[in-house]
Amino acid sequence: MPAPRRPLPPLNSTDLERYALRYVERYATTRAKLAAYLSRKLCERGWEGEKSPDPEALAERMAGLGYVDDRLYAESKAGAMARRGLGARRVREALRFAGVEEADAAALAPALAAEALASAIVFARRRRIGPYAREMADRALQEKQMAAMIRAGHAPGLARAIVRMAPGEDPETTFGGA
Repeated sequence: MPAPRRPLPPLNSTDLERYALRYVERYATTRAKLAAYLSRKLCERGWEGEKSPDPEALAERMAGLGYVDDRLYAESKAGAMARRGLGARRVREALRFAGVEEADAAALAPALAAEALASAIVFARRRRIGPYAREMADRALQEKQMAAMIRAGHAPGLARAIVRMAPGEDPETTFGGA
């Protein structure tokens, strides 16, 4: 039987900064996510420094140095989610969960609104809904497809219109271009 592992020593300010640098080096993140990560590390390892640690201040310092940019994170996350076919409501919730401030998320609202149709079409194509289905769905299946589109963050009216389209119909001409 292997020897039991020794517990890791408590963190000090140098260790905490090293953890922060390593995290921002490896992951695109927000200040809130970085502070949560550092807090988790402090709970796991403990603290041996003279004054109490401040993960939020360290996250702010990383942002001040340009290592963390919430607006850039929000733009890239929103773009990636829209390309996957997720709607504006789902994107806003993901950004809120990631700790992006309301001002940064609100700056993306016009771009999300402009991409609403395109992302709904991507979702429908991926899930073979409406114009991308092999055959016209019955009412029960249409309800399920519409629910899936709404859960993906698309507006109910847009979801209903896409679900009710006949297979092979061109959504770009129906909606006036994507």
